[in-house]
Amino acid sequence: MRRPIIVGNWKMNMLISSADKWMIGLLDKSHITDQADIVIAPPFTALAVLRERIKGSKVQLAGQNMGSEPVGSLTGEISAAMLKDAGCNYVILGHSERRQYCAETNALLRRKISVAYEQGLNIIFCIGESLDDRNNGRTHDVIKTQLSSGLEGLGISRLGQLALAYEPIWAIGTGHTARPEQVQDVHLFIRSWIKELFGAKCAEYTRILYGGSVTPETSTTLINQSDVDGLLVGGASLKPNSFYDIINSLV
Repeated sequence: MRRPIIVGNWKMNMLISSADKWMIGLLDKSHITDQADIVIAPPFTALAVLRERIKGSKVQLAGQNMGSEPVGSLTGEISAAMLKDAGCNYVILGHSERRQYCAETNALLRRKISVAYEQGLNIIFCIGESLDDRNNGRTHDVIKTQLSSGLEGLGISRLGQLALAYEPIWAIGTGHTARPEQVQDVHLFIRSWIKELFGAKCAEYTRILYGGSVTPETSTTLINQSDVDGLLVGGASLKPNSFYDIINSLV
């Protein structure tokens, strides 16, 4: 049985003070389910204070990105070791905004994945197609290319540290969520690809998340799809009440 996971990606939002206040608000809730992994990806600046705030709780931290080298003269980058030192158990790699606005290629992401593994970080690897790809029937081809290129050379032993997040670009920040049957179709395709390359056992335990304008109103239907194992939440994660409602859609 795959353990569900709910990830809140704050992107470039929240000052340190507001991040701490948000976390207090979430932790003050009477009950946060222990039937799922709850992960927050705040800005780098808020990691240290949130690491202290979540001690003893069920909440874990993720980096929103990381550098492609373990150490070196790369001004402005954050290394995998720095994320670990700041309290992160996870890192998000390949988010569509990084691919689109920062020109991150599959080859670069493959390097980042390797570095993250070496530091023992759990990886949330994002994949997804554009509206043009979707309208022209290229969704599966795009997903297959991103998987094949990004995970090239990945050994079976490392799949346990990997979760995949399907985030159709046309449904991110647009208010449009892919229909449940569309989400299930792509998730099943992803799981079938894993089965073909790594075997049935790996396909069964690999977690596949959906991300794309997830809200408390849509989360239950999405998480109830048979191959959806979690949610990558953007805007709705900026308010602890709405994020808590999404968490509760699991129970």
